[in-house]
Amino acid sequence: MRPFKTLFIIITLAALFTMGGCAPLAITALGVGGQAGMSHAMSGVTYRTFTAPIANVRIATLLALSEMNIPVDSSGKQNDNEFITATASDRQIEIEFESISSTTTRMRSIAKKSTFVYDSATAMEIIQQTEKLLKPQQKIAVQQEVALRLW
Repeated sequence: MRPFKTLFIIITLAALFTMGGCAPLAITALGVGGQAGMSHAMSGVTYRTFTAPIANVRIATLLALSEMNIPVDSSGKQNDNEFITATASDRQIEIEFESISSTTTRMRSIAKKSTFVYDSATAMEIIQQTEKLLKPQQKIAVQQEVALRLW
């Protein structure tokens, strides 16, 4: 009977380490858990590419920030990119726009709570609100394009 008891213990331990709730424990036991959690907490940079001109994305972002009651500190151009900085509560927000083509813009959003702590949820929400405001603009642009082609 002893071999069955040993086999039962081995199977039980293996099951515990493979369960979803125990995954962090299993990963930490293997020496990777700390690194995986750290990179998630420190990777608060959010990117999104829009099929819209840079001016439209920038205006939609300014409107989104206004609707979110996040005051803009400054905006301008740096090299070929445009940027917006803002402050919300104890967060420094940096938004950068890069023109990929005349109708495609890459947006990067960062919300820093402190030097080493990023708020990726806020950065993502800014992008989502910008996207929500761009959708009607994109629909109007498509309608105008179709009207011009039919004209």
